[in-house]
Amino acid sequence: MAPHRKSRPTRARTGIRTPALATAALTSVALFSQTANAAPSTDDKPSLEEVEKKVGDLYRQAESATEKYNAAEEKTAKQKKRVATLLDDVAQRTEKLNEAREQLGSFAAAQYRTGAAAPDTAAMLLADSPQDYFDQTQLMDRLTERQKEVVDDYITQRTETAQKRQEAAEGLESLTQSQSTLKSSKAKVQAKLTEARELLAELTAEEKARLAAIEKEKQEEAERRAEELARRQAAEAEKERQAAEAEKQKQAAQEQNSGSSSTVEAPAEDSTYATKAAKTIAFARAQIGKPYVWGATGPDSYDCSGLTQDAWKAAGVDLPRTTYDQVNAGTTVSLADARPGDLVFFYDDITHVGLYIGNGMMIHAPKPGTYVREESIFYDGESSIHSVVRPA
Repeated sequence: MAPHRKSRPTRARTGIRTPALATAALTSVALFSQTANAAPSTDDKPSLEEVEKKVGDLYRQAESATEKYNAAEEKTAKQKKRVATLLDDVAQRTEKLNEAREQLGSFAAAQYRTGAAAPDTAAMLLADSPQDYFDQTQLMDRLTERQKEVVDDYITQRTETAQKRQEAAEGLESLTQSQSTLKSSKAKVQAKLTEARELLAELTAEEKARLAAIEKEKQEEAERRAEELARRQAAEAEKERQAAEAEKQKQAAQEQNSGSSSTVEAPAEDSTYATKAAKTIAFARAQIGKPYVWGATGPDSYDCSGLTQDAWKAAGVDLPRTTYDQVNAGTTVSLADARPGDLVFFYDDITHVGLYIGNGMMIHAPKPGTYVREESIFYDGESSIHSVVRPA
């Protein structure tokens, strides 16, 4: 306190407050009231960063459910074919069984007309196990060779038809389970996408603009990382070129001294892969702009693994349908050694894949609501990259 000022008395003051103090007090009360009233809604409403993370998580969960849907769909399709084949086989065997039964019936009728063993034959036709019946009654001992052939054919057809019917029944049961899994996976995808859309719909125009700005910053950072990787790969490629050139010159000098000559060529494997990769990338580039649709395999829309599968198919290479299987369909290489045509997989659960095109960039089908596009492999951060695979 300044020495020239007098200290104010500390006794309580009474009377009417000044307008300034009254206004300040009222303002404080109003602010306190507003804060108290607003507190619950502020606590309940997530921050923009939380919304962004939640939406991103939901899209990844939807993509995970999509890959499970793809696996279930592929399994269901195979089972449908198998069951259809089994049912056709059962129908054909049933027809043959009926023919064998008719022959046996004719044989029984002939026996009945001659009065020979009619009861034995009739009982055999109704028996649960014809073979056991024959063994017990020694009916076969009283038949001619032709009659034995008819009976043997009947027994064989009946046994094989029963086995195929059992296989068909088991196949139908398995198919029903796969269809149930397919339906469940589809419902999970829809639920995650609906939740993500609802979260985004609740954002104000200002929040959407801020969210777009955040996405733009992430994209710029991803592109910067891609450029860094491209520079490192270019430098490494230049070192390899210089080493190859030095080796070539060394061989030329040795050949000149020895009087012999030979031609050094690039490995055929590298040349073949580069050719196939070029076809793959050309196909993928032609799909840019087509919408992401979960479960789609083209030609009008794609999901991530549907695009990579179709792209490599254009080069004559058959990849499995899902990311879980595609990651094992080749040789794993380091990110630094990634070459155009390689598959880049993302996240610990391997639920996303893109086609590497060089310079840290890829072509991929990102997520619902987007389109096939060219983008940095660092689009969701370097930590999201799971592995790089060169298809066999």
